[in-house]
Amino acid sequence: MKSDQFRAAAESKDFSGVEEIFSPDVVFNSPFVFRPYHGLEPLKVLLGNVVEVLEDFRYIAHTETGDTAVLVFEAAVGDRLLNGVDVLRFGDDGKVAEMSVMIRPMSGLQAVGEEMSRRMEAAGVKPA
Repeated sequence: MKSDQFRAAAESKDFSGVEEIFSPDVVFNSPFVFRPYHGLEPLKVLLGNVVEVLEDFRYIAHTETGDTAVLVFEAAVGDRLLNGVDVLRFGDDGKVAEMSVMIRPMSGLQAVGEEMSRRMEAAGVKPA
């Protein structure tokens, strides 16, 4: 499947090969901010931090059709358990051109959002 490389990186918490997985002009739609992030540089910071913030991360379901993959995950942030979905859209080059993340429940989203916002601000990374 097209998403195998992404899934392996997420599950191993190793996005060192981000250029091999994502298009240079990738669009990342965060569950926390309205405007998307554009390009590999902010994505590297996002992914590098989210793998530290989400504890006990694991995919529990996965489906892929055409140029779209949907991966359902479970994780924790502190004492908050959460469920989420990664939606990947692939470009003609087979790399991820767009990624959207959704998280529930609201308390889990808030816990992730607070920690990620703090980390992104410290890194000077802002949405487009």
